[in-house]
Amino acid sequence: MEQAKKIYLNWSGGKDSSLCLWEAVRQGIVPGALLTSINSVYDRISMHGVRRELLLQQAASLGLPLHTVELPENPSMPEYEEKMRAQVTSLKRLGFSHAIFGDIFLEDLRQYREKQLQLMEIGSLFPLWKKDTGELLRQFLDLGLKAIVVCVNEQYLDKSFCGRLIDRSFLHDLPTGVDPCGENGEYHSFVYDGPVFKEPIPFTTGEMLTRQYDRPDATGENYTFCFCDLISL
Repeated sequence: MEQAKKIYLNWSGGKDSSLCLWEAVRQGIVPGALLTSINSVYDRISMHGVRRELLLQQAASLGLPLHTVELPENPSMPEYEEKMRAQVTSLKRLGFSHAIFGDIFLEDLRQYREKQLQLMEIGSLFPLWKKDTGELLRQFLDLGLKAIVVCVNEQYLDKSFCGRLIDRSFLHDLPTGVDPCGENGEYHSFVYDGPVFKEPIPFTTGEMLTRQYDRPDATGENYTFCFCDLISL
């Protein structure tokens, strides 16, 4: 990859994003901006539920400009794609030609991302692709990256995991069948310290919240998610 090409990183604020950033830089791929989807109703990172204020502190500590996709609370797929296209078009006008993703093994998701960006003549890079997720989480810890679980899908993981720091005991306690990196959506995290940051992100934990969401296929029971609110210090 030629360094003259401008690359932006799809940043969720979680551990996979930070490990993806570290691995990309290790490979000589240095992103010039972050792109994050925001639930504009609650002013929080989509799915993760982390406050915008903490996201802004992450971007400042990373030293990268932040671009956001402002979404309604429950966007339809056409609404999501329209908002995403608008922001990617804006990035393209700024000279960005490639996007980096922290996806690991979800083939359909990778194909979807590549197809959508190909329509806009934007390339896609996946530095963590097909790496063993258990090894990735151990590498995350060995590097000194630090994260806290901010959301769990109770279909896969007990709510007692919400609010836990991601450490070796967390990895040990994960039930059989739960992906170590939560690649199937079992949990989401907020990374607050490590070699990718200039300084740690100070925060304290707030209340636990439970929310239900409709299943995409409209069959069976709704998904129940537990969120741990984080408050900036």
